[in-house]
Amino acid sequence: QVQLVESGGGSAQAGGSLRLSCAASGYTYSYYCMGWFRQAPGKNREGVATIDSDGTTTYADSVKGRFSISKNNAKNTLDLQMSGLKPEDTAAYYCAAEPMDHCLGLEEAEFGYWGQGTQVTVSS
Repeated sequence: QVQLVESGGGSAQAGGSLRLSCAASGYTYSYYCMGWFRQAPGKNREGVATIDSDGTTTYADSVKGRFSISKNNAKNTLDLQMSGLKPEDTAAYYCAAEPMDHCLGLEEAEFGYWGQGTQVTVSS
């Protein structure tokens, strides 16, 4: 059973930076698509970024140029470096994973494994 545990959330001023991490365990497949999603109060969960087993990345238009997703295969960790934060980035952020060769996009329905979430709050 895959387990995902996020850390690194917190508060930041607009324009500031935060780094989220996700520790993964229980992998039984060789290839996984991993991603970060977020859900703001009163809104649906939305895809932020994904990364393939070969390192191919995809970003939501709203975070391109500001956020960077990366992973460490040796440590089984997934990171999200967030810079140039805006108040609209305030949300609960979730780590997600799904065993497949290549990510199919930023669709929530593509992922079967989820972390518990970590809160990010950006003040103006």
